[in-house]
Amino acid sequence: MRMQKTVIGACGLALSMIATGVMAQSLTQAEIDQLGTTLTPVGAEKAGNAAGTIPEWTGGLAVDAGKQIERGFWENPYENEQPEFVITAQNYQEHKENLTPGQVALFERYPETYRMPVYKSHRSVSLPQSVYDQIKDTAGKASLVNGGDGIDNFTHGSFAFPIPKVGGEVVWNHLTRYRKNIHRTYVQAMPQTNGSYTLIKFEEDVAYPQFMPDVDLEKAANTLVYFKQRVNAPSRLAGNVLLVHDTLDQVKEPRMAWVYNAGQRRVRRAPQVAYDGPGTASDGMRTTDNFSMFSGAPDRYNWKLVGKKEIYVPYNSYKLSDPELKYSDILQAGHINPEHTRFELHRVWEVQGNVKDGQRHIYAQRNFFFDEDSWMLNLADHYDGRGTLWRVAEGHLAHAYSEQLPGYSTETLYDLLAGRYIALGMYNEEASAPTYGMTPSYNEFTPAALRSSGVR
Repeated sequence: MRMQKTVIGACGLALSMIATGVMAQSLTQAEIDQLGTTLTPVGAEKAGNAAGTIPEWTGGLAVDAGKQIERGFWENPYENEQPEFVITAQNYQEHKENLTPGQVALFERYPETYRMPVYKSHRSVSLPQSVYDQIKDTAGKASLVNGGDGIDNFTHGSFAFPIPKVGGEVVWNHLTRYRKNIHRTYVQAMPQTNGSYTLIKFEEDVAYPQFMPDVDLEKAANTLVYFKQRVNAPSRLAGNVLLVHDTLDQVKEPRMAWVYNAGQRRVRRAPQVAYDGPGTASDGMRTTDNFSMFSGAPDRYNWKLVGKKEIYVPYNSYKLSDPELKYSDILQAGHINPEHTRFELHRVWEVQGNVKDGQRHIYAQRNFFFDEDSWMLNLADHYDGRGTLWRVAEGHLAHAYSEQLPGYSTETLYDLLAGRYIALGMYNEEASAPTYGMTPSYNEFTPAALRSSGVR
């Protein structure tokens, strides 16, 4: 399948050169000076496309783009917009240049029901000025180590490689993207082929060392994030807790994970919570590293930078977190309800990962499509060991403008072979929307704290 390609002007290299997988080169001062001028402060192309279908980035949404409405939810700033057109199984061939293989496969797998409503494109992402200043200050200082398995000279910042030159740097931009401490409750569902499902309810706390006053940043120099997840429902799983300490270089210092089993009332190390180990209560429908579209160590793959493309991606997906919606409005057989999705044309970076010789993973190949304005993973195609397209992931982005923080309204992972999918991150019916900016103590993220966290 042929897709539209563009030249990556920030690097001064043609795509054909970048795609060869050459080692990263240090940035020149002239390249760094492009941040905030011809490039946005995070390294995206500031200009729109030649056709005018992708606009110029002019700063993104303001923090007061809407008002808070109920339970901590915020208004959809594009609520009154209507789709410009709808892509279906009957007309997708007309748009194939701007679709991924996974999207094409979804049209062919669900020809009667899967569709993509396409709206006007808005480059809504905006981050705090302090983040922009940090990106420019640290640009060109970080480097890949262990063949790209980790990064060096980059501690507790955001976007290690704003002007990437190899695939591993793009992947690390997603892993080191700007985030905040967060507390949230949400649900996960794995609908059967007939559409029936059971909701798994989670409560989650995520914290970053630089935002925790009692963390020694020198001792935690290789720590990326602390993560604690508690299952609240159904009753057979309630009280089970997962704790993860993730690192920047997981070859040098592997991820540490523990689980508290409420039935056994025991805390145990959990080395299986990594790579292609099964995701929590997912019925085998996702791997551990499918969480947040891709997370954890990237060291089992060789990453090749394919190039930049213009793709219809799930974007400004505020409808999917509408507090007026029920989970039953979103979940249906085969895929989530297209009535509540929104797709826009955006530039993305495509990176292909192939399992290294001597390593193993159930996904032999992964093709990732990263949004240029947020470095978040928008779409992902996963292939099995036979080269068959197996699972297709959609990260439905929505910018939390009040927090100047992009995130996912919902993540979906479609199993083309089984005819099932998993949807996670929905919080429409929860007591409150996610809350940000807490200052938790390190003591809340220790194995000793798991037992009290899991009390039913």
